[in-house]
Amino acid sequence: MTENVATEPARAEVAEVIASLYRSLGDRPAFDAHLDPAITIWESDAPELLRGLPALDDLRDRRAADRAAGPTVLGVAPEVIGVDVWGETALVRTLLRVELEGAAAPVVHRVTDVLRRTDRWRIVHHHAELERAGS
Repeated sequence: MTENVATEPARAEVAEVIASLYRSLGDRPAFDAHLDPAITIWESDAPELLRGLPALDDLRDRRAADRAAGPTVLGVAPEVIGVDVWGETALVRTLLRVELEGAAAPVVHRVTDVLRRTDRWRIVHHHAELERAGS
C-alpha cells in the first residue's frame, strides 16, 4: 500500500462525510447519498455480508420491527478516531455511541468505513461491530 499522503484538509473532508452521514440518520435518501450503491456491509446483527442498498434496506426493515418492542434511541454520537487517505481511497475508524432510553450507559459500536472519491466521497465498505462488555 502506498504511504498515507493525506493533508489535514483531506482528512477533515473525509471526517465531515462521516459526521454528515450520522446527522442524516432517519432520512434514508440523505443517508444513502453517502453510500456507494454497491456498498458491502458487515453488521453485528446480520449473519451474512450485505451487498448493495437493497440488502441494507432489508436489514433496516428488520431492525425497525425489532425496535418497535425495544427501547427508544435517544441519540447517536460518532467519534472519529482516525482517518487515512491514499489518493482517492480513505479509511475511517469511528466509535459510535448510541444512547438508549433507560440504559445506564451508551451502547458502543466500533466502525470502520472505506470510502472512494468519485464525484464525491462515498462509503464503499462499512464494518460495524458491537463492543462487548469488558472489551
